[in-house]
Amino acid sequence: MILVTGATGHFGKAAINFLLSKGVPSSGISALVRDASKAEDLSGKGVTLITGDYNDYQSLVKAFSGVDKLLLVSSSDLEARSSQHVNAVKAAKEAGVKHIIYTSFQRKNETNSPIQFISESHLVAESEIKASGLTYTILQNGLYADIIPWFVGEKVFETGIFLPAGQGAAAFTSRLDMAEAAANIVIGSGHENKTYQVATNETNSFAEIANILSEISGKSVGYTAATVPVYTDVLTKAGVPAGYIYMFAGFSEAISQGEFDFTNNDLETLLNRRPTTLKDFLKAVYSAS
Repeated sequence: MILVTGATGHFGKAAINFLLSKGVPSSGISALVRDASKAEDLSGKGVTLITGDYNDYQSLVKAFSGVDKLLLVSSSDLEARSSQHVNAVKAAKEAGVKHIIYTSFQRKNETNSPIQFISESHLVAESEIKASGLTYTILQNGLYADIIPWFVGEKVFETGIFLPAGQGAAAFTSRLDMAEAAANIVIGSGHENKTYQVATNETNSFAEIANILSEISGKSVGYTAATVPVYTDVLTKAGVPAGYIYMFAGFSEAISQGEFDFTNNDLETLLNRRPTTLKDFLKAVYSAS
């Protein structure tokens, strides 16, 4: 039995759909959800819905019972997810899960990172998994290309890009490509106790992203590399919630410091094809809108 957590989220749902498209019978897939009413599309495909919560240890033990492969999609709860990940790993061990696949993050720096609020929970999870004795595969995912529209804003073609990302570059990667790679690992073999860098084999700075958007739109899209204080001040005055500013500034500063500026061919190997380029991804996004 395969169980996918976070099944109502973008990554978990995409991974399940890839499993189905690759021939895994729906009877062999379970989806962990907190609210089954939000996963009616999955149940309609024959996927078994199991109610559970990362905060409820016993619900996880029950949910993980009889599971051979567990795709553990990291929690989106920034405040509680370190303890949630520990709960999930310990529950997997108690329930006798045979193989855990965890969605972690790509990084160079594990201390004093501008995104420590994100990185800490992943480091805790990786450590807990390795100490558990469970067979594991860790997916150190690059930055989602899908977050770029959030970072550049809805009026990017009028205002340009304004971020404290300096000239740093990152391997922005399609979330769908990552989800397909995860599905391939779940149904494949030879991935036991391995860690993969799941990212494209190209990097792009926001100056380069501005050039791509200019080419797509036929308009001149500029890039202003702001300082963090100036960026924070401008967005605060514009009424952007403090939590979003903190997150955007943290990731931008990490990009500026080269935190995500490295690539390899793991994703291409896992997909058995070239990953989606950032240019093609942005063309699809902005052509649709």
